[in-house]
Amino acid sequence: MNQHHRDARKIDPTRGATLGDGSPNDANRVEIGPTELAFREWEAAGLALPNLAEMRRYRWQRLVGHIQQRDYGALVVFDPLNIRYATDSTNMQLWNSHNPFRALIVCADGHMCLWDYKNGMFLSAFNPLVAEVRTGADFFYFDRGDKIAEAAEVWAGQVWDLVQEHGGGNSRVAVDKIMLHALRALEAKGLEVMEGEELTEKARAVKGPDEILAMRCANDACQQSVKAMEDFAREMGPTGTVSEDEIWSVLHAENIKRGGEWIETRLLSTGPRTNPWFQECGPRKMQNNEILSFDTDLISSYGICIDISRSWWIGDQKPPADMVYAMQHSVEHIRTNMAMLGPGVRIDDLVANVHKLDDQFWAQKYGCFMHGVGLCDEWPLIAYPDKYVPGAFDYALEPGMVLCVEVAAGAVGGDFTIKLEDQVLITEDGFENLTTYPFDPALMGNVS
Repeated sequence: MNQHHRDARKIDPTRGATLGDGSPNDANRVEIGPTELAFREWEAAGLALPNLAEMRRYRWQRLVGHIQQRDYGALVVFDPLNIRYATDSTNMQLWNSHNPFRALIVCADGHMCLWDYKNGMFLSAFNPLVAEVRTGADFFYFDRGDKIAEAAEVWAGQVWDLVQEHGGGNSRVAVDKIMLHALRALEAKGLEVMEGEELTEKARAVKGPDEILAMRCANDACQQSVKAMEDFAREMGPTGTVSEDEIWSVLHAENIKRGGEWIETRLLSTGPRTNPWFQECGPRKMQNNEILSFDTDLISSYGICIDISRSWWIGDQKPPADMVYAMQHSVEHIRTNMAMLGPGVRIDDLVANVHKLDDQFWAQKYGCFMHGVGLCDEWPLIAYPDKYVPGAFDYALEPGMVLCVEVAAGAVGGDFTIKLEDQVLITEDGFENLTTYPFDPALMGNVS
């Protein structure tokens, strides 16, 4: 009986104590991660797994290096994705995003101290880079009421002590999304608060070798999930019996089946609700011979964001000619823009040379034609020329950066929008399109 219990805990009985990514081969582990299904699919796809210990060390070294380059004593972060980047630990990520109870300090000497939820202080124990765990960084009114200032003062005193011990006494401390009382308490201690988001976005922009392996795995998991959603939409959509919500729920379920974590938006719509773009999915039932467009915005396995978009024609007739033209024009748009990518290419040159959208699609074009991606949509945002602010993104692309290249093509007053997006890695000598999901042949005009 005990032997059976031990076997039941193993997520892959054919392996030893650890899985191929270095995580414990134990389904009872605290550390979250991919499922058996994901591992099987990745093996079938011939994908190499990341070494999670090396991925964590790379991220930690990136942050410490950027802290030292700017002559800061420490970096203090509240953003749950910055905490995830630094520690690879999670704790109720979405709840934490609007009730910030976690904070992390990364000191100039590399020392990391995490303030976590009082009942969840064990959640980062798997990562030895987290040197210590405390509690008491919750400064939102629901939790602290009229005594926030006192709690913030105690916490700021701890930050001060850590900076003295591990930051060389350097009072310049970078901070990201901080609550008001905490900011005032840090400044009252004599700390000079610097811009933390600039540091973290730059650090996160260049992915290390194991991060790229993790992204390849996450991408496969996302595309497997998208395929399940497409199969459901093509089977049930023409019947007029399933809603946009029901179709979208398939993507959520399939993502979680593979150890994915959440989806940041609800950007799926059908038929005339695709125009204008940015209507999120609702109770509308899809009908036969209609378009379906979506944007995944999906946090997949390993906490990696896979942000891809597709449009599908669902039905037994051909799509209208103007829709086929919009699809072909959209594919030309992202492929032409993608072809400009490579190491050393400057962002202002991308803006200056962007492929020109048809006039009919210009007014409702997407907010950018490229953006960075990692644990979520990240720096930089590369806008169309009419929205580009000179000097805001005066940088060159580097190997290891990953960009989403996208388009939305829908005419004002029209009854459809084509939405396409691919995820692209900048390599040492060019680029690699990580997205392999096919374009709909019917919308491409390839179906007789």
